[in-house]
Amino acid sequence: MSPLVRRLDDAGSTGLLVITAAAGMLAVTSVAVTASHGGFVNPGTALAFGCFIALGEVVRITLPGGRDAAPIALAGSLAYALLAHVNRDDVEHDALQVVAVVTLAMLVGVLPHIVARRAPSVDALARRLLVVGFVAAAFRGTGLDERTQGLPGAGIAIVMICIVAASLGVDALLAAAARLADGAPFLAVLRNEARALIGIGSAIGSTGALIALAATIMGMWALPVFVIPLLLTQFAFRRFSAIRATSLQTIRALSRVTELGGYTETGHSRRVSDLAVAVGRELGMSDAELLDLEYAALMHDIGQLSLAEPIPGGATVVAAPNEQRRIASLGAEVIRQTGVLDDVATMVEQQAEPYRRAHDTDHIDIPLGSRIIKAVNAYDDLVGESPEVSRRLEALERLRLGMAYEYDPRVVDSLAKTIGRSARF
Repeated sequence: MSPLVRRLDDAGSTGLLVITAAAGMLAVTSVAVTASHGGFVNPGTALAFGCFIALGEVVRITLPGGRDAAPIALAGSLAYALLAHVNRDDVEHDALQVVAVVTLAMLVGVLPHIVARRAPSVDALARRLLVVGFVAAAFRGTGLDERTQGLPGAGIAIVMICIVAASLGVDALLAAAARLADGAPFLAVLRNEARALIGIGSAIGSTGALIALAATIMGMWALPVFVIPLLLTQFAFRRFSAIRATSLQTIRALSRVTELGGYTETGHSRRVSDLAVAVGRELGMSDAELLDLEYAALMHDIGQLSLAEPIPGGATVVAAPNEQRRIASLGAEVIRQTGVLDDVATMVEQQAEPYRRAHDTDHIDIPLGSRIIKAVNAYDDLVGESPEVSRRLEALERLRLGMAYEYDPRVVDSLAKTIGRSARF
């Protein structure tokens, strides 16, 4: 392994270690300090929110991009951190008690998953705890909870929204630091994490603030009033995620048709898909774009089924340009028949197009995904499953020789970096 690869791996491992260690120290400190000060203040409120958070951990979900999340638990945690009144009575718990309650509730909530051998990722739990700690420190640790008591409801809501917005930035930074282990550049990962969090993160943060505000008038009734619609929404999302996972498994199975028919080498589609997604992540593509890229990469060779005789080794890189375009066009037409994968079909259709033509500027109308598939497919056609380093270097050198017109230089550069970081490819 090269020194550069070791530094990148060490950075990713260090990020995960620092986040986990910081969360662990915060959890232990908060529980110890709370216990040494005589236990929980307003224990009934602490118990109610603790149960709410534990329930949210039990019904946690997996978001696009493989992110482990517990929206209900996080919303309840933020609500407890932002809680100023219950039935117009002041609440007096401090920031450390917030973290202590969330810590104990998390442990209770993840216990069923541990028993069922479905333990959540430690870094996801650590990030949630650190985000809650940030919100609690910003609202309760700075005395904002007391200074906002004289403000109208709209003023308090604005303060809460500002704190929640800041917490989204903190969460994105922590998530990007944790995902450095994937090998992608920090800024690219940060952009992707920010895009992923801006939607669901805003919804979770707003819900937490609403629960805190509603508890001022409704008291603990605010929790069951909010938990029912949240559960229904989460179950609907879980169903959607299951359908999408089934679709991906179906496409992965269909992508093997060319292998079973002898048109491509065994494992070619999966290798191209895995490497294309890694390159796309390196170039800062969003989760939605990466999913389309995965679909397109899996099915990029499906047009070969129209050939009377297979190309030797299934290597379209050695086929004539017109033949490559015909294979891509026929494959895209098959994909369009689904009626729901038009972007994927376009990506497959344009995978055979050169990066640019002589005396022309860059083809800005060619999707980035198509450029990635073109380069990655050529690389795997030349290397296959061979573990020989010399063969990989020769394949990359051939791609670099084609950067004037055939291959996007940015894609080839990212491909070389990705291959250098991971022995899988």
